[in-house]
Amino acid sequence: MKRINKILITLFLMVLLALPLVPGQQPSPVLPTDEALALSSDTNPVGTNLIVQVAKQQNPAVVWVESVRKVNTMKRRIPGNPSFRNFPGIPEQPPRGGGTGSGFIIDPEGYVLTNHHVIKGADKIKVRLQVADKEKDYEAKLIGSDPKTDIALLKIEREESDALPFPYIRMGNSEQLEVGEWVIAIGNPFGLSHTVTTGIVSAKGRNIGSGPYDEFIQTDASINPGNSGGPLLNMKGEVIGINTAIISGNTGGNVGIGFAIPIHLAAGIMKDLKEHGKVTRGWLGVMIQNLTPDLAESFALKTTQGALVSDVFPNGPAFKGGLQRGDVIVEFAHQPVDNVSALPRLVAATEPGKTVDVMILRDGKKQTVRITIDVMEEKEA
Repeated sequence: MKRINKILITLFLMVLLALPLVPGQQPSPVLPTDEALALSSDTNPVGTNLIVQVAKQQNPAVVWVESVRKVNTMKRRIPGNPSFRNFPGIPEQPPRGGGTGSGFIIDPEGYVLTNHHVIKGADKIKVRLQVADKEKDYEAKLIGSDPKTDIALLKIEREESDALPFPYIRMGNSEQLEVGEWVIAIGNPFGLSHTVTTGIVSAKGRNIGSGPYDEFIQTDASINPGNSGGPLLNMKGEVIGINTAIISGNTGGNVGIGFAIPIHLAAGIMKDLKEHGKVTRGWLGVMIQNLTPDLAESFALKTTQGALVSDVFPNGPAFKGGLQRGDVIVEFAHQPVDNVSALPRLVAATEPGKTVDVMILRDGKKQTVRITIDVMEEKEA
C-alpha cells in the first residue's frame, strides 16, 4: 500500500513539473475562445475592423477647408530718406490672410458644414476632396454662418464635368448619445489631411463659456488645431457632432479634452442658414441669473433649480406676458429649466410668434403664464 502511495505521489509531482509556471496568472474558465478574439472582429463595437470600415466609407466626405483673404499692399515709410516715403510697391509684409480647417459634406448636392471661425472674414473659400484616391480642389460659396453657435454652411460649386453626386455623411441622433460611447474624429490637424482618431464621449452638455448656447459633447478622441469643423462620428459612421474646440493647457495641442457641437443643434441652425442665410431665434425679453442657495433662501424656496429673472425689458414678450423681477422660471414650453444656461437654448429654438406656457415660482408658489415669443434682433458679429 505504501508503495502504491509513493508511486501516485511521484506521478503527481511529475505532472506539476511538466506544467509552465507563470506567476500571478490565473485560469479563466468563463472566457470562451471566440470572445477572446472579438476585438479583431467587425461584430465588436470597438473592433479595429469596424473603425477601418467607417474611416474608408466616410473619409471621402470629409473636406479640407481653406479661407482666403485679400491682403492689401501697404505703402512703407523708410525713415531717414524722404525720397522713398510712400514708395509704391514696397509692402509692409502683412500676415498672410486666411486659414485652414475641416468640414464635411452632408448631402449629394455638395452642402458642407464647418465652423464659423474657420471661414470668418474669408473673401474666397476653397475645399479639397478625395476623388478616386486623388485630391481635387473646388471653390465653395458661403450660404450663411452663425457666430453664436460657431456653425457655417457652404456649398461646393460643381464643375460642368462633374456628373456624379458628392459623397456625404448621414446625420445621427446626438440626443441619444451615451457617455462612454466610442466615437471617431476625422479632420486635418496641423495640416495632416484626413487624420482619423478615436476615443469615447467623456461628457455631454458642457458649457465652456464660448457662447450663449453652449451644449458641447466632450470627448477624449484626439482633436487638434485644424480639426475644427470636422465630423465626430458614432460607430455606425453617422455624424453626431462638429469638432470645434479644445483645452490644450500650455501645449497648444491635444491633452484629451475636446469639444464638439451636437448635430441636433447644428441641424436646426443649418436649416435656417439654408433657407434664409441667417438664423432666426426666439426672444423672451428678460435678464436672468443663477439661483444660488442664498438667493433661494431669501425667496423662501427649497430648491436652486430654475433661472431667476433679474430684469424684464419694457414692452418685451415677458413684460406683456406678466413676468416680473424675482420670478423663477422652472419650465419653458413644458421643458424643465434646470439652470440658467438651459433657458436661452430653449427660447432661441422657439419659433417667433409662438405662444408658450412658462411655469414660474412667485412668492414660493407655482403658477403658469402664457407668453408669445418675439424675434431676437441679431447684431453683426
